[in-house]
Amino acid sequence: MSFILFLLALAYSLTATAQAVPSFLTISNRQMTVRQDLTRGGAISHIMRRGEERSLVNIYDEGRYIQQSYYAGNSIDRKSEGQSSFWSPWPWNPIQVGDYARNRAEILEYRQTHHSTYVRCIPMLWDMNNKPAEAVMEQWTQLDGRILHVRCRLTCHRTDTIYGESSENSQEIPAVYPISALNHLYYYQGDAPFSGAKADSVEVEELRFVEPKHGWGSYPDVPEHWMAFVDDEGWGMGVYSPSATSFLAGRYKPKRDGESLDEGTSYIAPVRQQHMSHDSVVEYEYYIILGTVAQIQHAVRGLKGKVKVKG
Repeated sequence: MSFILFLLALAYSLTATAQAVPSFLTISNRQMTVRQDLTRGGAISHIMRRGEERSLVNIYDEGRYIQQSYYAGNSIDRKSEGQSSFWSPWPWNPIQVGDYARNRAEILEYRQTHHSTYVRCIPMLWDMNNKPAEAVMEQWTQLDGRILHVRCRLTCHRTDTIYGESSENSQEIPAVYPISALNHLYYYQGDAPFSGAKADSVEVEELRFVEPKHGWGSYPDVPEHWMAFVDDEGWGMGVYSPSATSFLAGRYKPKRDGESLDEGTSYIAPVRQQHMSHDSVVEYEYYIILGTVAQIQHAVRGLKGKVKVKG
């Protein structure tokens, strides 16, 4: 082959490779199929029963999905720099998918095997218009039966000092948005966790942005560290986050039969209090479990003691 032909072949190969970069990473087994959106930081965009096209994840905007989201410092007014007036004042808030204006996170690296993935991205500041965060997010995702195991890491390299360094913030570990058709909320409320006692249903709090304003429901005592939203048939999705010290949960918009692209959504966020400085490294792991409430609770009890969590 001549040198010119070699260069042409190389150029074609590089073009084909660039075009072959997928929009999604997809892993599946006999229980479920999971997709991560590489156009949105590699966040989890679809969780489906195997053989079905219906996703249990709400992806109405870049603030939804199942994604990493962190808070640091004080809430400040940056409207002169493009901060949303609706979200002002706001703390430093890097999120995995993108910002309020739908600018999206940049993927730096991704890998995939049959049942696992790795992604690394530059997150966006939620409240700002097209402002990448001075940080890197990583996510390791592994599928095992009806259980999805996810490990997350945020590495900060902030050069600003505008938010301050002294405050401790509530961290979503992670932010989870099930579809609103999963409209019944369950968790174990007793005083003998992991003993075999059944979980209980609780009333779902409605988030309202009109007067009188009302936030997500706050649950300071969730002794088994999991919550689940299920449908009218009692089947759905649970979130187990071993290092969570409390939970937020609720529903936005009263519609109770919404799907993945609808404005109405359910919401679960395991929470822990944590101080984050300009050079913090934050790690945690969580599990998404499909099934009935009993199946979800049984799976959590099987996982207890098997996890090692870095704060």
